[in-house]
Formats: sequence, C-alpha cells, structure tokens
Amino acid sequence: MLFTAPSIFTMEKKEELTSEKLKEYIDLHSARIPRYNYLMDMYKGNHDIVKQAKKQMNKPDNRLVVNFAKYIVDTLNGYFIGNPVKTVHPDKSVADKMKLIAKRNSQNDNNAELSKMTSIYGHAYEFLYQDEDANTRVTYLDPLSAFVIYDDTISQDPLYGVRVMSDKDGNKFGNIYSNFDETDFFTNDKSEIVISPEQREHYYGDVPLIEYIENEERQSAFENVISLINAYNKAISEKANDVDYFADAYLSVLGIDLDEETIKNIRDNRIINLKDGDSKSITVQFLDKPNADTTQENLINRLEDQIYQKSMVANISDESFGASSGIALEYKLKSMDDVAKLKTRKFTAGIMQRFKMMFAIPTNFGVDKESYLDIDYVFTYNKPHNIVDEANAVNMLAGRVSKRTQLSMLSVVDNVQDELDQIQAESAKEANQANTFANDMNTPFGVAANVQEE
Repeated sequence: MLFTAPSIFTMEKKEELTSEKLKEYIDLHSARIPRYNYLMDMYKGNHDIVKQAKKQMNKPDNRLVVNFAKYIVDTLNGYFIGNPVKTVHPDKSVADKMKLIAKRNSQNDNNAELSKMTSIYGHAYEFLYQDEDANTRVTYLDPLSAFVIYDDTISQDPLYGVRVMSDKDGNKFGNIYSNFDETDFFTNDKSEIVISPEQREHYYGDVPLIEYIENEERQSAFENVISLINAYNKAISEKANDVDYFADAYLSVLGIDLDEETIKNIRDNRIINLKDGDSKSITVQFLDKPNADTTQENLINRLEDQIYQKSMVANISDESFGASSGIALEYKLKSMDDVAKLKTRKFTAGIMQRFKMMFAIPTNFGVDKESYLDIDYVFTYNKPHNIVDEANAVNMLAGRVSKRTQLSMLSVVDNVQDELDQIQAESAKEANQANTFANDMNTPFGVAANVQEE
C-alpha cells in the first residue's frame, strides 16, 4: 500500500480561522493518519507480508520480515545526529545560558527523536512552552497529533499551529497557536468543531509549533523503497517455503499397494523394504517441485542492492565496507553524506526558528532578540575519523582562521565554547605560575642563591 506524501496546509494571510475552516483542516489531517500509521508499521516491522491472507491446504507459509525500513532510519540518523549538534555563540554569557537551557530540556535526546520522526514520517514538529517556573521548555510531537497552517504567499510563513487530540469517543479537541496567543477548540454535542473565544497571550513572537522536514517533498527516508522491501520479504519468505516443502516432500510409491502399517513403518523408521510384486514395476521416489534456487537468489540479491542504492543509505554491514579506507570509504559514504547534508539544511532551519523564539523571551538571555542570528550550528557526522588528519588540517589553518573555527573542525571537541574556556583557563594558570616563579627569583634569597652559584 502506497500513499502520496503530504503537501502543506495554506490559507490567505488575512483570512480568519473560523470553526468551519478549522474543521476542514482537521478532516484533511485525519485523512493522512493511515499513511502515518503505515509508515510506523513499516519501521516497527509490521510489513504487508505479515498481514496477507493465509495459504490454504496447509502449505508452507513463512512470513519473514527483513526490516530494511528500520535499518535505513536508524543508520541514517546515527550518521546524521549520532554526534550531538554543536551550537556556538560568540557571547560567553549567552553560550552558557544556551547550554543550561539545552540541559534542562535534554535537547540532544530531543534532537535525536525529532530527527528520527522526520525520517519515518517525512516531517515532525517541535513545540515550545513555558513551564510553571517560567522556563522555556521544548518537546517533540509526531505529525499524527499536530499540523501547521501556512500563508499562501511566496514566503509561506506559519499562521497557526494546531495540536489535535481525541477523547474516548473520538471527539476532537486541542489547541490553536498563532504568533501572539493560544486558543482552545473542542467538539460540541452536534459534532461541530467550536473555537473557544478565550485567548491566552504568549511572548514568542511566532507560532511555537515548528515543523521539521526530511526533504521538501516531506517523504519518509524509506518511502521510495517500500515496494522493494515488500518484494524482498515476499521473495525470502517463498525461499523459506521451498525449504519447508523439500523437508516435507511427498513420497511416491508406484506399482505396489501399501497398507497402513507399512506406511507407518516407512514414515517412522525411514526404511523402505518392499518384497511383494515385481521389483521392476515398483517405483519409489520423492515428488520434486521445480527448483528455482538460482533465480530466487539473483532476485534477492538484486532487490537488496536496489534498496540500498535507492534509499542512498550505506550498507555498513557489507564485508567490503569495513576493509575500505581513505578515499574509498568516502566514496562509499557519499550518497548517505548527500542525504545528511540535505537533512542538515532542513534541520538547521528548524533549530534557527527555535532559538528565534527563545531569544524573544527577555528572561532567557537578556540580550538583543536578534542575537540568535550570531549562533553557528555545527553538525559532525558520525563516521570514522582520522584524528591525525584533522589535527594536521587545523595546524595548517593556524593564523588563517579563528581558534573557534579550528576547534569546530575537531571531532573530539564536543563543545567549542567549553574548549575555548578551558584553553583560556589553562593559559591564565600557566601565566600565573610563570609570574610567581619570576617573583620568587627576584627575592633576596633568590638573588643570593644566584650569586653563590656564580
């Protein structure tokens, strides 16, 4: 079963979001749920072959699932965000506050889950809110429970973010977020969607529901190879069925009438000793099913190769992969690297939107709200690194780029600002020790000692 990747919801910028209009969007969103459920089933291993009708006549009916969907998602995201995203700000006080907010929100884990969701569904959402202590909190939402409405201009700015929930009777309710306020909606006794007149102001200056996308088409990381995955499952399951068939093959005995006791002895003892009748007219053989082993193996191998090629995710379990080094390894990872770079650009756009709203809250950083534009985002892909080559490259750039840029090139440095602080602290300590030693040498004892030595 294949579905069309979702397009965005749009409306005119000056158009009012009425209860009737909201219901239209909720109905459109509900129509997408089967696709989301199907994609999650693929990720969890609940593939089409598991759901197909049983074979009749007690025929072998293996249902083997080789979960390429999960492999593609987990391998891609392990490569893309296995190393946490580094956020660098030139103002140390701002950088420290960013680090505190990240710890409070377990942001590395949030980023990883958000990235995984985008790879499964094609897109996902991040939600900002203030907790009881007025701290800005961040969490992730799957697309089954949220959607964003954009304006129909060329900029496609978000107008409303909508969280959708259902009660035990299936009635829809939730929240609507605009650039300035939050409103509730619910389903009345007439099954109509009603927007509450009460509004609660927020201070983010934007819609606090951010959409993160896998690609511009909002297509899952494995969506274009679903048919190949299903074909692979079918092929390898039929292969297993053939093995079972040969294990339980029918024995054909022609030219003699066997009684039940003889049949039982043949089955139990696996010995055939026929005495009656003309032995030349007796034929004993297994009924063989036509063997298509070579054809099956070729099909399975071809499908596996195509799955990796079309998904553009490397087969890191391949024996030749581990033996590769240098430029050969770079070429093997190039396709996945291209996908990761595209994903980086889309992910960075979402993170920028996150910090734009965080900086709009004066109590978070206490600086100009436009300071979020000074943040640098460093993605270090999780691939084998040659530390010596990195160090040599950094040394070659000494005096040509800043220390901040140099340190950001080292995969062993998790937080550039922390490393700069540590270097500064160590330099200050060494300078202090040198001054102490110089002062000691200038004391009378030091001078006398020097004279004696001379």
